[in-house]
Amino acid sequence: MQRLSTRLAGPLLIKPDVHADQRGFFLESYRRSRFAQLGIERDFVQDNHSRSARGIVRGMHFQPGMSKLVRCARGAIFGAVVDVRRGSPTFGQWEAFELDDVDHRQLYCPDGFAHGFCVLSEVADVVYRCSTYYDPAIEGGFAYDDPQVAIGWPKDVELIASARDSSAPRLAEVEAGLPFHYHDDERDCDGGPDPSDCPDGALDQRIDTRGGGDGARDQRIDTRGGGDGAPGRRIRHP
Repeated sequence: MQRLSTRLAGPLLIKPDVHADQRGFFLESYRRSRFAQLGIERDFVQDNHSRSARGIVRGMHFQPGMSKLVRCARGAIFGAVVDVRRGSPTFGQWEAFELDDVDHRQLYCPDGFAHGFCVLSEVADVVYRCSTYYDPAIEGGFAYDDPQVAIGWPKDVELIASARDSSAPRLAEVEAGLPFHYHDDERDCDGGPDPSDCPDGALDQRIDTRGGGDGARDQRIDTRGGGDGAPGRRIRHP
């Protein structure tokens, strides 16, 4: 497995070793010791599996104390993360990657980041591991189409959201109550290739619960003019 570079400090993109031949393929999707070496030291306690049709968008969701390890076991998705740590220099900024069943890359979304995705293929199965149990009482989120966050969702896909996600508030409306806090000692975590710079990807997000709470390829796109979500490209927020 390899850890690929990301712009935001915290989220990680993991490339597995895929052994393929005429019969199909084999890969290790998770090995605790190796993931720890790559900077992901959280234990995972719950696995979830969703199936969605083309255009379905889910997000942007978060839950205090929960990190996620996301992969697309069937089809292709555009997966996005947003920094929701109050006081972070990258608060409200996003980064997104195409995950599919060809490269089998995985996206680690640490505690303190919101996650969402839309489906690019006709059908997609998304499997993700969670570091704590889902709790609807503290889960939160904000609008996937928040114009201030301005995630560059693919323009060639008509997005279809649930009633809950369609009516979600904007990030600015929930910012004051977010339980995630950025600390100055996280400033050295540069999201670079050396996991020792950033234990657990985003260091260890410190949670104040008093307020309650919720395939990258080689070419990169600067989305200051809007990301196009083209397959085979990394989508990056300035």
